[in-house]
Amino acid sequence: NMANTTFSGPLNTNTVVGLNVYTVATAPSATTEGQIAYFSNGAAGAAILAFSDGTNWKRSDTGATISAS
Repeated sequence: NMANTTFSGPLNTNTVVGLNVYTVATAPSATTEGQIAYFSNGAAGAAILAFSDGTNWKRSDTGATISAS
């Protein structure tokens, strides 16, 4: 089970890395800075990859906090 595995270097893989799919309403806590997550509606209703800044989930394209609308 790699759900709680911590890597200390780059993650190199020759396959697709699967992420859980969240919505803005089901977003996990953003308290751990540097995490990434996929939100199906985080970019004003559109899908977006986002990162945690330690407080909020931020859109990867604009840096704005994710929002469903």
